[in-house]
Amino acid sequence: MAAAGAISVPLWISTSRSTKITACNTKSRISYPLKLSRNGLYPLSTFDRNDQYEQHFTLKAASSSSVESTEYTEEPATKVKFQRSLSLPGCSASLSLLGTGYREKVFAIIGVKVYAAGLYVNESVFSRLDVWRGRSAVEIQQDPSLFNVIFEANLEKSLHIVLVRDIDGKTFWDALDEAISPRIKSPTADDKSALSTFRGVFQGKPLEKETSIFLTWIDPTKMLVSLSFDGMPSSVDATIESTNVAAALFDVFLGGDPVSPTLKASVAKGLEAALK
Repeated sequence: MAAAGAISVPLWISTSRSTKITACNTKSRISYPLKLSRNGLYPLSTFDRNDQYEQHFTLKAASSSSVESTEYTEEPATKVKFQRSLSLPGCSASLSLLGTGYREKVFAIIGVKVYAAGLYVNESVFSRLDVWRGRSAVEIQQDPSLFNVIFEANLEKSLHIVLVRDIDGKTFWDALDEAISPRIKSPTADDKSALSTFRGVFQGKPLEKETSIFLTWIDPTKMLVSLSFDGMPSSVDATIESTNVAAALFDVFLGGDPVSPTLKASVAKGLEAALK
């Protein structure tokens, strides 16, 4: 019996001379060159019958779990899996996962996990962080100037939020607005309009477990918001044009008092690895 995760294909090859055969299926990961000759070494068995060399072999594909482990990173507390790279609507380049974490709310002294989150960046941003090369994750996490450089870089960044419980849109927005609004000391008319647009994305929407929310900074003045109920988004649900709102939201997750300390700590470790 073939091992778990293998594709077993009984295949007999008969030839009167030494030849090289590449066996493959439609999956690009499978390609096995086979040398057929009297003295060759074969994966299974070869039979010599009247100068004919017959081979039977099994094609093995990488198991789904091993492929998945190379393409995803799991946030340990929630077990949510994040793709290691994303191509999102409105972004000019693929973004790479820098760190993951989770948001927890306390209800009656009990901590309840609400969502997992992953931060993605355009890897070109690392060239702007040479000053921090060789720094430890602890040093990076405690240096607000590094995160300011990341925010101010005219390169896309995105926060991918995955809900780990059902929640209505109004409740989600109220919790987010509770963190954003105090960070905008004197909101302008544009800020208020941007917050109203932001709120409208979630109002009246039941957000079920596994719903994905993408908050993408195109530049320091402009954000895109996308919701997806079944994987990656295909469109943008709202455009938020306000430097103050964009900066406040970035500070909510990566400032001095982040709503998800685990996310910021993980991002710091990702930066430490990228800036060695």
